[in-house]
Amino acid sequence: MIDILFLGVGAFALVVGIWRAVRARRTGAGTGLAVSLIALGAAFCFLSNRAQYFESSLYPSLGRLLSNLATMVAAYGIGLTVAEISGTRDRGRRTRLVALGVALTLLVVMFFATSGLPRGIGVFDELYRTHPTLVVYVFTYTVYLGFAVIDIGVMAAVTIRASSGALRAGLALLLLASAFAVAYLAGKVVATIHALQAEHPAKALCRGPFSTLPCTLDVGFPAVSVLLIVLGLTIPAVPGLVAARRDARTLRLLRPLREHLTRRFPEIVRIDPGGPSRRERVLTAMSETNDGLILAGVTPQLTPPAAARLVRALPDEPGETEPPAAQGEPFAADVARLRAIARAYRELEGTGPTH
Repeated sequence: MIDILFLGVGAFALVVGIWRAVRARRTGAGTGLAVSLIALGAAFCFLSNRAQYFESSLYPSLGRLLSNLATMVAAYGIGLTVAEISGTRDRGRRTRLVALGVALTLLVVMFFATSGLPRGIGVFDELYRTHPTLVVYVFTYTVYLGFAVIDIGVMAAVTIRASSGALRAGLALLLLASAFAVAYLAGKVVATIHALQAEHPAKALCRGPFSTLPCTLDVGFPAVSVLLIVLGLTIPAVPGLVAARRDARTLRLLRPLREHLTRRFPEIVRIDPGGPSRRERVLTAMSETNDGLILAGVTPQLTPPAAARLVRALPDEPGETEPPAAQGEPFAADVARLRAIARAYRELEGTGPTH
């Protein structure tokens, strides 16, 4: 059950993270979010029992170290992402980066300075009393994550007041995720103190993520927190995805009409064909099409079918046409009008409408 939960959440985070990375490479924005999601996914995959047994065959408890390092990188990335959303990206950025570097270095040094690490699942409860390096290890990990989680929660709480819609819902989920993460870290501190005080501490193995209170804090809450973080960082992107899909349909619908107009009036073609984003390409295509309709003599008073027939009757070869006075229209109405004319033009050409 634990393996299914960890691998399921990890795979979900990895898929979303890779999708965001591809999108970030195309648009130049959201790299931090992609790194965060990929690191979270890797952390949970490293931490699954089956993966830990394999990793431990390479070096004792290696899976625990890899998952902890990935979790810290993810926390750093999430903090940067929320800072971007809240408009405080550059505030404390250097401090966050230095803190991450110091914490990662200290974690690696303390891990490899510890002898007698267990093979299989990396549970250190029995070693805290005899291995002070592991106490430093868990203290560093807990303190860094604690400050990172509190930082994320504070930024989300401040930003949520001025947000609305999908962004507000995403920030609310991040706040809830921070609460689960704080509960997990508090449980980890209590468990470490208890292990230091106990004469013969027992391994805290769990049969299920919510089988006992310690297991809920140590296994269930981290999984729930990561799931909420993934959802919280993904939901604000939904309106953008809807807009991108609408823009893609608009580009496909405009293509025949625009190609005919640019052949007839080559002067309407922009020197800059549009930027890297689909929205910029849509705006360029709309501008060219609007200019072509004006040169063709299409006025706002013409119905879409009449405008399409007028354009269809134009010869393909370039010619001189005196453009009438242009009349401005709001963007949404302009899009609707161009789509209607483009749809009617497609029907005249026999290509059928695109919905």
